[in-house]
This record gives sequence, C-alpha cells and structure tokens, in this order.
Amino acid sequence: MDPLSFEPDSLIGVPGLASVYRQGNVVIANALGTGVADDKSIYPYVPDMIRFYLDETPILNNVQTWQCRKPDELSHVLANLSQLVVKEVHGAGGYGMLVGPTASKSEIDQFAKRLKAHPENYIAQPTLSLSACPIFVDQGIAPRHIDLRPFVLMGKETRIVPGGLTRVALREGSLVVNSSQGGGTKDTWVLEDEEAI
Repeated sequence: MDPLSFEPDSLIGVPGLASVYRQGNVVIANALGTGVADDKSIYPYVPDMIRFYLDETPILNNVQTWQCRKPDELSHVLANLSQLVVKEVHGAGGYGMLVGPTASKSEIDQFAKRLKAHPENYIAQPTLSLSACPIFVDQGIAPRHIDLRPFVLMGKETRIVPGGLTRVALREGSLVVNSSQGGGTKDTWVLEDEEAI
C-alpha cells in the first residue's frame, strides 16, 4: 500500500498514503488491516460470525472447510488429497495450493509432506465444479472454467452492484482463475428485466 511505511523496495503502492490515512485526510475502501478477513483459516467461522454479528441465520451454505491444524481434520485431508483443493491460509493469487484432481501422484506426495510439517498453514475444501463458458483462444472458441465475483456496497443500506468480475481459467481444463496464475477476465453483463422498465 505504501512503500514508505511497509516494504521500502516495493515499486507499487502510494508513497505517504499511510501517513495521510492516519491523519484522517483520505478514506481507503479496503483499509489497512482488512486483509485479516481474507485469511482462509477464518472460512469455517463465517456462519458463526453471521449469527453473532447480524443475529441472522446464514442464507447461503458455506463451502465445507477442513482446518489442517486440527489432527482429525488433517487425517481426513491426507486420506483424500487427490479429491480436495488445499490452500495456504495466508496465501493469495492461487499460489501455494494443490488442486488434487489435476495433480500428479508426485505432487500429491510432496504436498502431503508440507502438510505434515506445517498443518497450521493450510485449509482444504472439496473441489468445486466451476461453470464454463465460451471464450476466444488462439484456436477459436473454446470452453473455459469461470467464477463470478459480485460486488456488495455497504453503508446505510446494503446492495449488490448489478454486475461483477467474471474470472476465467485460460488454460484448458484448469480450475485456477487467478490472474497471477494465468487466469483472465470476461465481460459480465446484467440484462435489465423488461417488466422493470
């Protein structure tokens, strides 16, 4: 965010931003420290957070998440590595993960060693079946896996923005949509209901 306050060798960020933020002269949409909510070890607690903070029952089911730091859950993950997606709890951008169904036996064996050495660094989830849509590739039109990231604005009222970010796994057969791992994006269109006009 700010090379003057964090990593001085960084070529990204805005020099002096943290100082201006501390003085109250700028508002940052994703403020410093909010990354804690992106720590994947928090995933299993989301339904409990909704109940506690909002006093509501979650509307959507959470993706089952095994915390490898728990011995029983680690045993389950190790026994089912070829069917699961395993992610670093602090990782981002699709780095440090294993997609079991597409991994070789050697990759699974190496990842199992990492899990046993540092189980607290990982969570595991079932491999989700992502939707596919046609995209243009060098050979013409071909199906690729996608996911949709909607955007929610919160203030006095909470509303979902009509649109979102559609991320595309550009490599054939890949389930990894992160841009840092060769993924791309696709236009997301929201068609207005004619009855609403």
